[in-house]
Amino acid sequence: MATTSMPPSTSDVAGSPASRHTVFVALRSPLGIVTSLALVALAFFAIFGPMIWGGTAAVADLTQLSAKPSAEHLLGTDAGGHDVLAQLLSATQLSVVTAILATLIGVSVGVTLGLLPTVAPRWMARTVNGVLGVTLAFPALLLAIVVSIVLGVGAVSVTVAIGLAMAPAFARLTQTLGSSVAGRDFVAAARILGVGRFRILTRHVLPNVRDPLIVNASISAGTALVAATGLSFLGLGVQAPRYDWGRMLNESLDGIYVNAAPSLGLAAAIVFAGVTFALLGESLSRAFGLHPPARRLRRHPASSTDAVVPLHVTDDPVLRVRDLRVSTPRGTTWATPVRGVSFDVGRGEIVGVVGESGSGKSLTCMAVAALLEAPLKVAASSVHFDGTELAVDGRVSDRTSTSLAQHLGTRMAFVFQDPSTSLNPAVHVGTQVAEVGLLHGGLRRKDAHDRAIDRLNAVRIPDAARRARRYPHEFSGGMRQRTMMAMGLMSKPALLIADEPTTALDVTVQREVMSLLSEINEVNGTALLLVSHDIALVSSFCTRVLVMYRGAIVEDLSAEELAAGCAQHPYTRALVEAVPHLEAEPGTEFATIAEDVEFPTEPVRSRS
Repeated sequence: MATTSMPPSTSDVAGSPASRHTVFVALRSPLGIVTSLALVALAFFAIFGPMIWGGTAAVADLTQLSAKPSAEHLLGTDAGGHDVLAQLLSATQLSVVTAILATLIGVSVGVTLGLLPTVAPRWMARTVNGVLGVTLAFPALLLAIVVSIVLGVGAVSVTVAIGLAMAPAFARLTQTLGSSVAGRDFVAAARILGVGRFRILTRHVLPNVRDPLIVNASISAGTALVAATGLSFLGLGVQAPRYDWGRMLNESLDGIYVNAAPSLGLAAAIVFAGVTFALLGESLSRAFGLHPPARRLRRHPASSTDAVVPLHVTDDPVLRVRDLRVSTPRGTTWATPVRGVSFDVGRGEIVGVVGESGSGKSLTCMAVAALLEAPLKVAASSVHFDGTELAVDGRVSDRTSTSLAQHLGTRMAFVFQDPSTSLNPAVHVGTQVAEVGLLHGGLRRKDAHDRAIDRLNAVRIPDAARRARRYPHEFSGGMRQRTMMAMGLMSKPALLIADEPTTALDVTVQREVMSLLSEINEVNGTALLLVSHDIALVSSFCTRVLVMYRGAIVEDLSAEELAAGCAQHPYTRALVEAVPHLEAEPGTEFATIAEDVEFPTEPVRSRS
């Protein structure tokens, strides 16, 4: 189904990718300049330290054993007569590389474990979560010591031990961030489109959580450096004749009261490297914009007595809905915000759905499109779309087979109401439009891209080839809404559901969007189901109007009857009277519907 859904906004924890300009501006700040200089210095010593000072560090001056600082040896010498400063600078490489490799192991293992419950069977997900919970109960350094002892002493063992000790924290962070993204509507729409779980993770989840992970990884590198130094200090890390900062610090403590310079120099190097990684994380955080119990439910009712006969029956419907019910948990019971809804949408027909907020309009449309997931429950006697029955055993499942997903993906399109959050912020616009062609059109990547550009041109996106390489935040609200329609037009949909497509748009752009919808209906013969609060817009644009009140359709009448004031239900008449008009006398108060007014929920019959 060519659906367009609502990903997280750029202000969420799982933020959108920062542009190159944003990163450049962040690096030009005082903090960014200091971080860059410190990082360059640390990288220089780590890369060239052994080349420049390695030879000097290996020379033992037996006449200068445990010598104090001098012009020849700025930090003095150790018990073997080796220059401490030369050893410190040449040991930078091993200390920094150990910290970076440990961080890479921790991030890789942690991200894998954090995302595993999303794709693994339920029993495996529970096992992984249980193991993570137990490991997080122990301090990471204690885990690193235990693993290091098990693996044996040495630099490799320390690196692996620290990485594995860091993994549970990254796993829980990834799981938390990934869950917030995986629960979004655009991921649910991708599932309905038939996108595989692995592709959902790599295309939709990971790009939206990578920024916080990168920031935490850079900060954790400093922690890994301190941990590796500590384990070497305890004798679990680097062994003679190799040396790193931890082993050197251990040896320097024997003479700290005689010559404190080696210990102070090593401490300064460790602090400098740790602070550099912390500053890098803080700079990345600013660049990416990140700085700034369940109760048991009673059994779901299997049937309802609220079913009503459709008010208008179409001979050749593209969509036929009978006794649709949506239930949602409320405390220990179930509420039914949509109850007994039945209606038809004919092929090529334009049907409007109006009603106040909370009347069940959007829930009804999303239930028909199989976009609602647990804990919501969707039931119906029948939901028949374009020759395919969606309701099985009275239930409209939130999981569809591959063949059904392909049918919905090519024959039904869904445009959500908020254009500012209807696209994945981490993926180029052209890639998202082309996805339907790749999944269900059988197109090759290049052909799908060309088709996407053609569809963007069809919805009047200027310079479509260039703009297809832009991110959604670089589009205006009207262009984003037209992009949603381009996604739907990648195939030849029989039905396009537009859920308040003109929300938050100015009147000029609203007119363009409605004109485009009308063109899609006329040129392609696509039936439209338009949800709106604006009863005047619906009456002028649609051929038939469904009026919803408290989860039920209370009136089904033609647009001509609505415009002529022939509405029979008191709620419909109240909606019409609340529409302001230019003929009103100056100073006349606007008609409103009082909150305490109760309207009957029984439907009225159409005159036709």
